[in-house]
Amino acid sequence: MVSIKKTDSSDVDFIALVKLLDTDLAQRDGDEHAFYNQFNKIDHIKHAIVAYRNGTPIGCGAMKAYSSDTMEIKRMYTLPEGRGKGVASTVLAALEAWAAELSYKKCILETGKKQPEAISLYKKHRYKLIPNYGQYAGIENSVCFEKGI
Repeated sequence: MVSIKKTDSSDVDFIALVKLLDTDLAQRDGDEHAFYNQFNKIDHIKHAIVAYRNGTPIGCGAMKAYSSDTMEIKRMYTLPEGRGKGVASTVLAALEAWAAELSYKKCILETGKKQPEAISLYKKHRYKLIPNYGQYAGIENSVCFEKGI
């Protein structure tokens, strides 16, 4: 059973999981990591989720306002031992529900082509491919999605 905690970017469990995420992304993205990393700072994120299994932090995700009606999903990560067990789906659903509670109408996100698990997760949850937005426009390795909530 996975439990969810709503928090912000000052949460120590969230910070620890994001450090593991950044290590994973640095390996996957190689030379492109510095470009992506500049957009992944977690200072001042007001909406973060940490997932726990048996009291141990096992996954996380966050979101930030992109526009007046759109939240951007960020910093999704599940520990390797928690993958394939619904943790990311639970975190994503919690973020979507929270965004809806805050009266946002849709969620957008960017992920990398070198993260096939993430792409599968978002497609499974009915996210639709969109043209790369903002800083990701024209970036070959980026894939962007959106979903109405």
